[in-house]
Formats: sequence, C-alpha cells, structure tokens
Amino acid sequence: MTEKVTAQLELLIKRYPQLAVCKGDIAKAYELIEKCYANGGKLLIAGNGGSAADAEHIVGELMKGFKNPRKLPKEYADRLIAVNSELGKTLAENLQGALPAIALDGHPALSTAYQNDCEPLLCFAQQVNGYGNPGDVLIGISTSGNSKNVLYAAVTAKAKGMKVIGLTGQKESKLSAMADVCIRVPEAETYMVQELHLPVYHALCLMIEEHNFWGK
Repeated sequence: MTEKVTAQLELLIKRYPQLAVCKGDIAKAYELIEKCYANGGKLLIAGNGGSAADAEHIVGELMKGFKNPRKLPKEYADRLIAVNSELGKTLAENLQGALPAIALDGHPALSTAYQNDCEPLLCFAQQVNGYGNPGDVLIGISTSGNSKNVLYAAVTAKAKGMKVIGLTGQKESKLSAMADVCIRVPEAETYMVQELHLPVYHALCLMIEEHNFWGK
C-alpha cells in the first residue's frame, strides 16, 4: 500500500480504536479489491436488510466520486466530444471515473422472478453465477456470518474463481470460515455490528479511491 492509502487506514483506527483488531484483515481486503480493479474486474456485494442498504451504499461510493470528483482522462473526454460535440462536451465535463460494483439486492424483477420460479435462497447465487468472472470479488455482508443466501453466493463465487471478502460481527461463522478474508468487527449485537461496518467500508472506499484517482 502507498503511504497515502495507509494513512486512510491509520485514520480509521485513530477514529475507531476498537477496530484495531481488524486492521490486518482490512488491509488484506483492500489488497484483494485493488488487485481486482487493477485486472479489470468488479465487485459484487450481497447483504440482507440493513446489510443490503450497506451494499447499496458501497456501490454509491465506488461508482462515482466519493471524497473528491474523479476527472475523466483527457483521451477519453476527447473521444466523447469526437462522437458528438454538443452531447460529448457535457459528458466530458460531468462524467466521473467509476469503479465497477453491483449490489445484488437491487434487481426486483429478476429477484422476484427467481424467487417465485426457483429456490428463493439462491437469488444472490444466481446473480453471482451470471455476473461473476474469475478475478472478481464478492463482498458478503452478514452480521451473523451465517445468512444462508450470502453463503450460497460465496460458494458460487469461489467456484467461479472469485475472491470472497466477509464483513461480519466478532463471532466465528460459516462465512468467516469460507471467505478469503473476513473482517470481524468487535461487536455481536446486530445494530452495533452494523454501526462498525460503515466506517470499515468507508475506509476501504477511500483507500481504493486514493489509489486509483487522487493525484492522477
């Protein structure tokens, strides 16, 4: 990790000292995500309830500027203008660099069709089956670490040659055993786990943005 990326992780621990026990796993999760993006991959993110909201939140931070706007490369901006001078100029001035990420809770037509026609608990797994490629990363968010639909998605991801990052509470779980990296925040009560998940994934998004966009 670069000095600036490491600084984001240190700031997280300074603000939330209880997360010091997760520092090594957060760093490992960052490295998996950064390698994924460096190789042209994407993130798939799965969670239920509040964790589904977290999945959508992560996508929002990655698919557009988070802390800073992400200016398009001049070559790409010029190509947009070359396609259409009027529309391309607006695009070149307003589009932002994006880090591909998909929240698997957000496709109601697909989800309800699959749940009605097939096995409801495999809805996330079906999307991993369709979207996932070797080198992509699945982030499974589960406060207990035992959410069955997230576990099915994780098995599918591993079979597809993807990496799996778990984001759970402090207890060992089926997800922590299965994941390549599991960030187990030091709480057990659901809402308290979720309260610590947010600063963790905000830090990861800042670290990824720092590496890919800032200073470029």
